[in-house]
Amino acid sequence: MNKFWAPALRGLQPYSPGEQPRVQGLIKLNTNEHPLAPSARVMAEVQNVTGDALRRYPDPDGQNLREAIAAAEGLSPEHVFLGNGSDEVLAHIFFGLLSSEPNLLVPDITYSFYPVWAQLYGLNLTELPLDGNLAVDIALFAETPGSILLANPNAPTGKALKLDQLRELIRGNPERLVVIDEAYYGFGAESAAALLATSDNLVVTRSFSKSHALAGMRLGYALASPDLIEGLRRVKDSFNSYPVDALAQAAGLAAVEDREWFRTASELVMRNRDALASGLEALGFDVLPSAGNFVFARHAKLGGKLLFEHLRQHNILVRRWDKSRIADYLRITVGSESDCAALLECLAQKILTASDSGGA
Repeated sequence: MNKFWAPALRGLQPYSPGEQPRVQGLIKLNTNEHPLAPSARVMAEVQNVTGDALRRYPDPDGQNLREAIAAAEGLSPEHVFLGNGSDEVLAHIFFGLLSSEPNLLVPDITYSFYPVWAQLYGLNLTELPLDGNLAVDIALFAETPGSILLANPNAPTGKALKLDQLRELIRGNPERLVVIDEAYYGFGAESAAALLATSDNLVVTRSFSKSHALAGMRLGYALASPDLIEGLRRVKDSFNSYPVDALAQAAGLAAVEDREWFRTASELVMRNRDALASGLEALGFDVLPSAGNFVFARHAKLGGKLLFEHLRQHNILVRRWDKSRIADYLRITVGSESDCAALLECLAQKILTASDSGGA
């Protein structure tokens, strides 16, 4: 431990992102990247960015991109905040909107960055248990004091809350801030953005990483009342007044405007997800219903760690956690048809071998 470290760093356990190895022939289904390349319109806009645009500072407000997002959501640009990925946006929310609250409620199984931000900013985090079906217990959140942060669909389970459930929670608790993390927007879950017009205690965050195949660009945004957005802007301008670069703004604008690509790409992912779930179920897996670009599944007889290691030995990466309730589950990104077929074939070989030998 370095003597110059700030006290907040002592004992801090940083978030561990999904593995990003450079292995030839690897099938990478561990970090929920989109199976398609970004739209041709996005690539053309990126290539058209001029040297002069890169020489100069970007628009600090990202006005054109904010206007496009607002138009798509039926809001004004004052309802939109931009950042370097939804992770940065959420970090600003933790610091600027949640750190004054006495308690923050999150599910006990959810995005594992939340406890890191809470520890970094000194928040009291209360983890409320998912129910027996690994779904968010909305009544438990409603009856427990504190601001609320929910990923919808939840990660890593993939289960989504209905809009009516979110409406009841948000409108029934007008004095509490409710943050809905929609990192997996576009794959079947109902968006809480529909509630923004009548809910000044709501923040919705989204990422371009999954929905628009721009994980390498690092671009995200928040939707909220202008007063809440102004709070986030104050944090941004006290930290980095030019956060979203010229390339990201150009790519994001083209991505938002190319609605046909978004529709067809999302439909492809959902079809592949259904096919992957069916293939896993045929192999004896229990697959949770998913509204994300991934599935969460466990085998009836073989442990998650065993299957994870078998796949890795065959250059197929998925993700798993050692947390007791989900230790036997694998989170599998919905890849291309060929990627999913290769994964199913590899799992089938292991299951067959285990069956022939009478065990794992």
